[in-house]
Amino acid sequence: MLNLPGCGYNPAMHNTIRPAQPGDAAAIAAIYNPYVLETCISFEEQPVGAEEIAARLARTVGAGLPWLVIEADGELLGYAYASKWRERAAYRHSVETSVYLAPAAHGRGLGRQLYTALLERLRALGMHCAIGGIAQPNPASVALHESLGFVQVALFKEVGFKAGDWRDVGYWQLQLQPKENPDA
Repeated sequence: MLNLPGCGYNPAMHNTIRPAQPGDAAAIAAIYNPYVLETCISFEEQPVGAEEIAARLARTVGAGLPWLVIEADGELLGYAYASKWRERAAYRHSVETSVYLAPAAHGRGLGRQLYTALLERLRALGMHCAIGGIAQPNPASVALHESLGFVQVALFKEVGFKAGDWRDVGYWQLQLQPKENPDA
């Protein structure tokens, strides 16, 4: 398990889920970068600075999509966001979702709370499909997605090379809206 200083968790703390703000960028980078440097969960290979996180946040929000954070007593413990699935116009009702937690926040239901809030916002926006890409193996992420109703729809073999080995990526999908014409 990753160990981040200052990311302690006390279950008696009050959790708040709110939209991410530019001022959260450094805390988000602090949560994300150990995944980049110490795991194969992220396929990025270099740490991401607060400036880049702020730019990504601005692009996401500028595209009308949510980026949420969860905090307890002012300490940011995780984040989740949606991004465009693909650029072509016909994909406009589908998004890719991501969720990351500080290591000390794992196993306490915060990922589920955060992901549930993200999915609710996506439904309210009229999104039809949420897609989660999960580098394999990652049984905790698979379990979270499946507990929320996602089903595995694909497994791409050896599509990434990180930490000296080829990595598989599975895709899980959740239909957010009933099948109907969103442009009608």
